Amino acid sequence: MQKFIPPIISSIILALWVSGIAILSVQNATPISLKFIGFQSIELPVGVILSFSVGIGVIISSILLPPLFNLGKIKDRQEDF
Repeated sequence: MQKFIPPIISSIILALWVSGIAILSVQNATPISLKFIGFQSIELPVGVILSFSVGIGVIISSILLPPLFNLGKIKDRQEDF
């Protein structure tokens, strides 16, 4: 039973993010451009920018979190007991 709870919770969180982005992008369809260190992007709707930001954040955190917190070593320790 405990193995099913984390995927359900993460699915609910992801669904809330997606629905929030969808609602926000429908309400704010006006294109905006980002400025970062002197560079300016092309004009995109807010929902597209939020979607890319969340997607890049998920990818980067899934790559960086396991090595930072040694999640693989924790599983190995649990198997030894």
